[in-house]
Amino acid sequence: MNRWLIHREVPSPNWNERKLPVSMVVLHYTGMRTAAEALERMCDPAAEVSAHYMIDEDGTVTLLVPEEKRAWHAGRSYWRGITDVNSASIGIELVNPGHEWGYRPFPDAQMEALIPLLADIVKRHNVPRANVVGHSDIAPARKDDPGELFDWPLLARYRLALPIPKPTMRLLYDNDGAFFLALERFGYDISDGRAAVRAFQRRWRPHKITGEIDGQIGGLLFELLLERDLGHAR
Repeated sequence: MNRWLIHREVPSPNWNERKLPVSMVVLHYTGMRTAAEALERMCDPAAEVSAHYMIDEDGTVTLLVPEEKRAWHAGRSYWRGITDVNSASIGIELVNPGHEWGYRPFPDAQMEALIPLLADIVKRHNVPRANVVGHSDIAPARKDDPGELFDWPLLARYRLALPIPKPTMRLLYDNDGAFFLALERFGYDISDGRAAVRAFQRRWRPHKITGEIDGQIGGLLFELLLERDLGHAR
């Protein structure tokens, strides 16, 4: 870890030992009214919640849990066959009140702090771009963060996340079951189908989140799977 990326350390007691090597990064919003409230909660043993890093809206980066330890940020979750996401991931909390307390765009200073931190993590742990995900991607039935206002295209420009495809066509699968199988093949938990569709839309078509399958998201999913199969999605 490059220490110059960290502004302060506030150790959280909420961690245990990893059971898997790091292969993912999960991005969250704090979903609380203030940064101080979020920090207090992530350091409260009774809350049993933490993350490796928290980034304030002014760009201050706080280290809470060492990367080699298993922070408790993902909860019950799944991505590409991994069910113990906490063991396989590094969690980054972005201070934002979230949908409950006045969801708003993520400030430039916050994103400018995230990019070098994420780049450092991804490089050191050889994390594929497809495994830089939002909390809603890994827990679609429970979580909406970091949400539709998060600037995924900015991360993609730095090759820190997959870009949103430009579908060449609308694609309606033969039936909903075929779409869900494709969605599962890409990595999502489809046990709650409507929630999985909303999560996919929130990440890949954030301007229109309906929970309904349509030709546009069918085309997006087709392009994502094609890029992966061609080996372009690492």
